[in-house]
Amino acid sequence: MASSSPRTVEEIFKDYNARHSALVRALTYDVDDFYSQCDPDKENLCLYGHPNEAWEVALPAEEVPPELPEPALGINFARDGMNRKDWLSLVAVHSGCWLLSVAFYFGARLNRNERKRLFSMINDLPTIFEVVTGRKQVKDKPTVESGSKSRNSTKRSLDGQPRNNPKIADNSYKEDEEEQGDTFCGICGGGYNSDEFWIGCDNCERWYHGKCVKITPAKAEMIKFYNCPLCQKKVRQ
Repeated sequence: MASSSPRTVEEIFKDYNARHSALVRALTYDVDDFYSQCDPDKENLCLYGHPNEAWEVALPAEEVPPELPEPALGINFARDGMNRKDWLSLVAVHSGCWLLSVAFYFGARLNRNERKRLFSMINDLPTIFEVVTGRKQVKDKPTVESGSKSRNSTKRSLDGQPRNNPKIADNSYKEDEEEQGDTFCGICGGGYNSDEFWIGCDNCERWYHGKCVKITPAKAEMIKFYNCPLCQKKVRQ
């Protein structure tokens, strides 16, 4: 491994998270651009996620063996022969496998406990497949007035009646905390953190970091019905 390669668990996870964010962006927010770049008439193409959170559709590395494990080869060939959603899901699955291979390539010298800790950190993030297919969606939406996710907000129970959710150590709070643990940003795939501002789409019910969709708490106060970037693209199409 090169001297600049990540070596500690934290460094490897940071690298993984950045590449993960890049690939999620390619397959969601930038999906039209990504789709157009995967021309079936071109040579074998791969989807790369880089540590600077940029994604790239490019030819595979020429060196043998490559410096890093390579992503799935020839993703462009199947593009026009499959349903678009199915093709994107397939690319998402292969991209997730590639991310794991890169992370554990960097982690080859970690000991057993360090590898276990690394996988635990990775496992706390949704897979790219889960984000792309919307399998990690929250059950509740923020109030229109705040547009943000708060543990002290009024939520709806399964029977549709509002219930207060104060931060107290009871069973209902524990259930809510578990539910929020399954909340992931539709852009970067990052997990819920109560210290960050979040906004939920009133159309598809996906959640987003305010910073990922360029919405501040003050701006959210002025929004009566929020359409996320993905839903806005669908409307334009």
